[in-house]
Parts: sequence; C-alpha cells; structure tokens
Amino acid sequence: MLLDPRTIRELAASLDLRPTKQRGQNFVHDPNTVRRIVAASGIGADDVVLEIGPGLGSLTLGLLEVARHVSVVEIEDALAQRLPRTVAERMPEAAERLTVVAADALRVDTLPDPQPTAVVANLPYNVSVPVILHVMERFDSVTRGLVMVQLEVADRLAAPPGSRTYGVPSAKLAWYAEARRVGTVPPTVFWPVPNVDSGLVALTRREPPDTTAARRDVFTVIDAAFAQRRKMLRGALAGLFGSSADAAAALERAGVDPQARGEVLGVADFARIAEQLPPSR
Repeated sequence: MLLDPRTIRELAASLDLRPTKQRGQNFVHDPNTVRRIVAASGIGADDVVLEIGPGLGSLTLGLLEVARHVSVVEIEDALAQRLPRTVAERMPEAAERLTVVAADALRVDTLPDPQPTAVVANLPYNVSVPVILHVMERFDSVTRGLVMVQLEVADRLAAPPGSRTYGVPSAKLAWYAEARRVGTVPPTVFWPVPNVDSGLVALTRREPPDTTAARRDVFTVIDAAFAQRRKMLRGALAGLFGSSADAAAALERAGVDPQARGEVLGVADFARIAEQLPPSR
C-alpha cells in the first residue's frame, strides 16, 4: 500500500521532521504519480533498483511492487532507520527485498549484493548532477535508470550539442549514457510544494567513446570548454595547452575547428581533444 498525503505528514511528525530546502526535501505524496514514475522507468521483475534519497518511502514502496530488490541510500539516519519499519507495516511481503544503506550517496562506492541493474530516484537540485555521474561511474552494473530532477536540470541533462541548454552536465553524462526527457511532474504532488516543476529523465547506458584518453582528462577538457562558454575553443583551452596557438594546433589535429565553441561539440569530440593534451600537464 503506497503512501498518501495524510500518512506522509504523520510519518514526518513522528520523526519530528521539518523538510528543508538545504536538503531539497520534497516528498511525493500521490500514489498515481509514483506508479507513473515506476512505469516510465521500465524496470521489471528481474531488476535490482538503486534508489537515492528515499525519504519517507513513497517511491520505495512503488519500486518494491515491481522490482526483485530495492537498495536505497539515505543520508539522514532517522529516515534510514524508519524506512524498513514503514515497508514492513505497509508491504510486509517485500520487507526482505529491501536493503537500506545509511550514507551520503556521493561517498558510496560499493553496495551489498545483489548489485543494482537500474537507478530510480527523486533527486534534490543541489546534488542531482554529481549524484547521477557518481552512480554511473561507480556502478557499471547499472544499465538504465530514471531520475526526477528540477525541470531546468532535466533539460540540461538531456540537451543535445548545439542547443541552448547543452553544457557540462549534458556532455559528461553522455560519456556514460543516452539521456531523454520522458515527462514532467507538477509541484502539487509534493509536500512541501516546490516552486518549480520537475522533469523525468530516462538513462540508457552506452559504451564511452572509443578513445585513448582517460575519462578524467576528457572531463577536464569539458570543464575548460564551458568555463567561459562564449569563448572560442582556442581561447577557452589555452590554459590546458600552454597558449592559444598551441590549443589551436591541438584542435586542428583533433579535427575540431579552433574557432568553434564548446556548446557545439559532442563527447567524442572532447575525447579527441583530450588525446592531444600534453603529457606533462
């Protein structure tokens, strides 16, 4: 049985929980929305789902209705301790299919078995991009996922090269996965009600570009290219290559126009540029 608005408030009161903007705590209280999110994620009976920030358990219960196992990572001890009890009370047959890890998701590098095959999460604005990139880097067993983030962040994650919202998050995520906007969620299904809509972004893992460059170096190039996004690449990357002239020569060797800007390049282009970085850098 999924959580409703009254139960959400009762659970929060029992924990003396006052949702804070700092932690981005907005809890989904609409069962229909939860089931829509679970359906959009495409998870099935064989999946092991990693959920980040389960909060009071709205989405957790929805995931347990479908998935083989759900592992959650929750930074707040009180919420992590309460969640198994909530599941046992409302879905006792699923209690043994839940693993709770009380930790900061950005510091979790390993999880108990079974290993996750998918990530599904309602992520707060301030950590959404770092958490997604960390999960995709650390857990290569995750082949797909669905994240709910602030609508503006959803647009950035799914943006293609050349679009107005394309930037560092889009380019780095493209190293790991294809990202697609697959829906929006109104503020009214959350408590407290946020000031913005949320977006659903579907992730499908793919192989990184075929390159000799290390991911770290590719990401360094991406950061530099967008640090001053209106600069031409020969200027934006001058610090990495020693001078504007050296950057221009490296870009030409990589098959990239030195007068282009980072916003028009795909992750494979950034990888070719990273292959030209001086070894002593």
